[in-house]
Amino acid sequence: MRDCFFLLADKNMQAAFEGFLTRQRCHASLGCGAFEFDHRIDILVAAGDNDPGLYTRGHELLRPFQSSHHQAVVVLDAEWDGSPGADAIRQHMTQQITASGWDNDRFRVIVIEPELENWIWQKSDHVARGLGFENHNELILDPDMADAWPEGCCKPIAPKEAMEHLLRKKRIPRSSSIYKDIASSVSIRHCEDAAFQMLLETLREWFPRENGG
Repeated sequence: MRDCFFLLADKNMQAAFEGFLTRQRCHASLGCGAFEFDHRIDILVAAGDNDPGLYTRGHELLRPFQSSHHQAVVVLDAEWDGSPGADAIRQHMTQQITASGWDNDRFRVIVIEPELENWIWQKSDHVARGLGFENHNELILDPDMADAWPEGCCKPIAPKEAMEHLLRKKRIPRSSSIYKDIASSVSIRHCEDAAFQMLLETLREWFPRENGG
């Protein structure tokens, strides 16, 4: 059986996960033990469904992988039209996946509040370059960022809107490759988002470092 399966809401999320999980010394960065990962067989995107569809039928999409993967991670955003909120999403999907045959200790539902871009934003030159700036100082001094990213905040107030605005301003087509490029180089250690921390804790629990090293 494979180690871990990732069921994700969209292609941007897929690109971010591939960026994280294919970087050199990925497991050391994540703080967990090594596990096998092949983006061709260990990731499924809810193509055409996105967050609402994954919420509704994620248990159906995940059911076939009970016999091929030891563990599973399901990830989606909390913010979408008709969303019942992060806690309700997590509770509903956990109940549905358990009812479909997965044991509770074999899977985890992770809901990002408000959305994926919250994982991407950091005070980092890697993020700045991905958005068309030379470095973080140039980005933060952009006039449009004064209200979007107030001093003292670790991320912009509306992460997705801020990212999309800067891409339009820099005339950079919005593409999944941007998420992959940033995720493959940005520091994992500096992401304080609660959902991302849950992902790290889950992987560390399932794949502990040998001898604590």
